[in-house]
Amino acid sequence: MKITELFDLKLLKFLIVGVINTIVGAGTMFLLYNLAHCNYWLSSSCNYIVGGICSYFLNKYFTFKNHKKSFGQIIKFVVLLVICYLIAYVLAKYFIYLIFSSQSVKIKDNIAMLTGEFLYLAMNYLGQRLVVFKNKE
Repeated sequence: MKITELFDLKLLKFLIVGVINTIVGAGTMFLLYNLAHCNYWLSSSCNYIVGGICSYFLNKYFTFKNHKKSFGQIIKFVVLLVICYLIAYVLAKYFIYLIFSSQSVKIKDNIAMLTGEFLYLAMNYLGQRLVVFKNKE
């Protein structure tokens, strides 16, 4: 697949689904962290549990129009979410803590969670499109 083929209607649909997932998942994450005073890891992981369930169904049927019934596909999706989550949030936290070392933990964690969102988005799109919901054309 050429890189230009990644920028099509599927990307637009993925971004629309992403807005919905972000509202649901990130809303959950920031509410848990800032109002319920849950820690960084619990708050950010709840984002991906709640958003991941929403994402699976919306992307499977709306974005990628994939109607294949496969337990293996669910496993690939979950593994992808875990890998993207760990890479995005570990990297984000590490680099934000280096860059903003003089800021409070709360500010650094909020910036790291926001940065993690963007890293996760890019990796997740590529993984869902090229691996999980790949249509054999």
